[in-house]
Amino acid sequence: MVPYLEQMNRFFHLFGLFWVVFNGCFCQNTTVLGTVVQVNTSISIAGVRVSLEGTNIRTQTDAQGNFEFSENLPLGEQELILIKEGYESAKFPILIHNNQVLTLNQLFMHPSMMYEDDRYTISLSEEELTNDTSSADNIAGLLQSSQDIFSRTAAFDFGPSFFKVRGLGSDQGIMSINGITMNKFSNHRPQWSNWGGLNDVLRNVEYSSGFKPSVHSFGAPLGSTNISTKASEYPSGGRITYSSSNRSYANRLMATYASGLVKGGWAYAVSVGRRWSEEGYQDATFYDANSFFLSLEKKINNQHSVYLTGIYTPNSRGKSSPNTQEVYDLKNTKYNEYWGYHDQEKRNSRVKRIEEPILFIGHQWQINSGLDLLTNALFQFGSTGNLRLDFANGANPSPAYYQRLPSYALANPNGPDYSQAFLLQEEFTANGQIDWNRIYDANLTNSSMGLDASYVLSEDRNEDQFFAISSALNWKISDRLRLLSKIDYRQLRSHNFALITDMLGGTTYSNVDSFEGTQFDLNRPNSVIQKGDVFRYNYLLEAKQPSVWIQAEGSFGKWDYYGGINFSQTVYRREGLFRNEANSNNSFGKGPEVRFEGIGAKGGFTYKFSGKHIIDFNGAYILRAPSLSNTYTNVRYNHNVVGTNSQGPIPGTASISEEKIQSLDLNYLFRTNLIHARLTAFYSKIMDVNQTSIYYADGLGGFEQTSEFIQEVLQGIDTKHFGIEFGAQGQLTPVVMLNAAVALGNYTFDNNPFLYVASDASTVPVGRTYLKNYKLASGPQSVYSLGMEYRDPKYWWMGLSANLFQNTFIDISPLQRSSNFYTDPRDGLPFIEYDQTIAQKLLKQERFNDYITVNAVGGKSWKIGQRYLGLFISLNNLFNERYRTGGFEQGRSANFRTLLDDLSRPKRLFGPKYWYGQGTTYFVNLNLRF
Repeated sequence: MVPYLEQMNRFFHLFGLFWVVFNGCFCQNTTVLGTVVQVNTSISIAGVRVSLEGTNIRTQTDAQGNFEFSENLPLGEQELILIKEGYESAKFPILIHNNQVLTLNQLFMHPSMMYEDDRYTISLSEEELTNDTSSADNIAGLLQSSQDIFSRTAAFDFGPSFFKVRGLGSDQGIMSINGITMNKFSNHRPQWSNWGGLNDVLRNVEYSSGFKPSVHSFGAPLGSTNISTKASEYPSGGRITYSSSNRSYANRLMATYASGLVKGGWAYAVSVGRRWSEEGYQDATFYDANSFFLSLEKKINNQHSVYLTGIYTPNSRGKSSPNTQEVYDLKNTKYNEYWGYHDQEKRNSRVKRIEEPILFIGHQWQINSGLDLLTNALFQFGSTGNLRLDFANGANPSPAYYQRLPSYALANPNGPDYSQAFLLQEEFTANGQIDWNRIYDANLTNSSMGLDASYVLSEDRNEDQFFAISSALNWKISDRLRLLSKIDYRQLRSHNFALITDMLGGTTYSNVDSFEGTQFDLNRPNSVIQKGDVFRYNYLLEAKQPSVWIQAEGSFGKWDYYGGINFSQTVYRREGLFRNEANSNNSFGKGPEVRFEGIGAKGGFTYKFSGKHIIDFNGAYILRAPSLSNTYTNVRYNHNVVGTNSQGPIPGTASISEEKIQSLDLNYLFRTNLIHARLTAFYSKIMDVNQTSIYYADGLGGFEQTSEFIQEVLQGIDTKHFGIEFGAQGQLTPVVMLNAAVALGNYTFDNNPFLYVASDASTVPVGRTYLKNYKLASGPQSVYSLGMEYRDPKYWWMGLSANLFQNTFIDISPLQRSSNFYTDPRDGLPFIEYDQTIAQKLLKQERFNDYITVNAVGGKSWKIGQRYLGLFISLNNLFNERYRTGGFEQGRSANFRTLLDDLSRPKRLFGPKYWYGQGTTYFVNLNLRF
């Protein structure tokens, strides 16, 4: 190990020496220095982020408010940007001449009468923090990127329509706190609710677009966001906030106080909050969340600082259901099938609960003026749970079950039964919710007869222990050369099981699969279970991931450039605690380790034609491990990795491999004192992705029964994402600003991945599924926004925007686009009646209607002595536009015959399920700062 470290040390020294010599060829004796002070008081402001727009040149003011740039600065007209929490961001046009010193004696910053980012974070981030799907979870990083008009528009105006930037989800972005990556091993996505309701203490944000250099992350196609919770970085003072909304919650109350750096080098910050609602926009979607935050810091001397942060945000909420169009037509777009009245109160059967405290400890070592070492460690523990009704030997309790809808009577094999259809319609429209009383009655009856309960309430629970440590080196060799390097280690131990939480009037329950008759745990056959017992599945998952990266950035003349490489290794392992009868040979005990090697390279440059015209290019190629959910085919019940079953490799499949990511973007920036604009062309390709789905299908080939519960596994999916982004902001008058944003994308499947299906009894390799050129279900692929904003000198403002959304597509069924679709399951030959023209019509991807939304925002601030009172109001979808944001084809009609039969009925039994956007919603925020 020692020789290896010595070789690495020599490599870094030689690498740094090369860059010093290379950049030294382009030295200029040019300097910009200045002092930042508060307006009116002229008090120096420390910790202001100072940068030259469109460059990698940046620094922070020292304790006296001073900063300095020198050597190889871009010449001509430039814009100096000042950013500091609690102050209004400022821009100053400057003119830099070669071989001259530009002294900016006093640059004034105004205390913020209202937080600029309130307009973008308060109204949207809570939607993100509570969303349970990937539909709207991709814009969290953009919420902090308030300097870019396209990003702000994507967050505020496009976000409620489940718009995905570049057609990518949040698994293609990096979210970190204090330099620790918070993306989960399970799905590569951050769990936003882990820090929800703490807006006031999560404002110290550094966002790096794409793969641009950052001391906290190597980068990702959607960029990287880091939140710092060091207590000394919060301005001293307090803030009390009350919010009201009709979106996820009805009420929010927050209180925050920060000491600033006080005598003895100590600083602390504390924040508490509560969000609650008996019902959100959807029926019976209650919300109950508390938030606690504490940060302590001790500045030992000018070189060393240690800090500690604790975050605890327990929360629970009622879920809402996607529905078929038949259900929406009978009810409305607020309908939710998951609830019913119990004891005269709305009771939701699907509840998501999260309780995962986080502890951070960190140390910052300022080795010298150009060398900084930042070390952080994290420990997170706790549990998440998803409540649901489990039933055995009883009728499906769902009120929207297909046999309870009018379409079922109309599909009678002997001809439509209109009278029964009418009765079903009347019953569904009058009631149409879970009948809790019937459930209790059934269980009480069973109990009196000595039988097991037919229904129980169970929770799918994850109890995680997550540890991570990282150390990042920031070596500023000169103002035009910087080296960044980071080494980190992440480890997860996750216990996953189903737990009975309520017997619903019953006394015992069976741990046997009621559909297949197999034991869930052969080690304890025919076990009798009760409230608090584990059943169905029980297993552990372990994940370990060390990684290291290095990147360098520099500049000469009109050029800025960077490059970097990273390496990682990821190891997964499953350990079964139940021996599942259907998977008796590969479900219990420790499974094999699954290893992945990650490597990445990136590079980019910026060329400044002048202070007004800038070209920027970024490119990267990354190999990374798939998420845990995309590694195992049915992780609850066996050790099978994608491409294998208990007998070994599945014929036609390849060994599981790393995901590959290609990312390119070219940007043109135009800026004057009156206009700022960005035009971007982007291209990304995501390759070798796996995907697993579980559902019930009719018309299956290769099985003993043509109808089965199956695991549908897609291996080696490639997707392609390309298009353009445009954002512009123009100052029409000193108080009126015009904003415009456009995104035109084309997001498609780019190959025909291999598909196989598995049940408890067997595995059937289906072959290729023909997905190439089908559109991805990634929200609207074409969006346009035009807005205007008025900012009055007396500290009130208002804005109005109109937004057009186009090209939103449904999520297609892969099995219906495979050989299974045209093959008769009885003999394995093509259907006699198969017609290619009809098949093309059946499989045509649904495109949703275009729609327009109009949004309005406004605010007012008052200064009351040394206190500030702020009011913010936002109204979304002013004209109550009704639109679909997403949906998916049900895979139940798996072949030509069953799908044609379903579409030939008066009403489809198994039509697509949809999500609809919210109607007119409001958000009001009132805060007092002191």
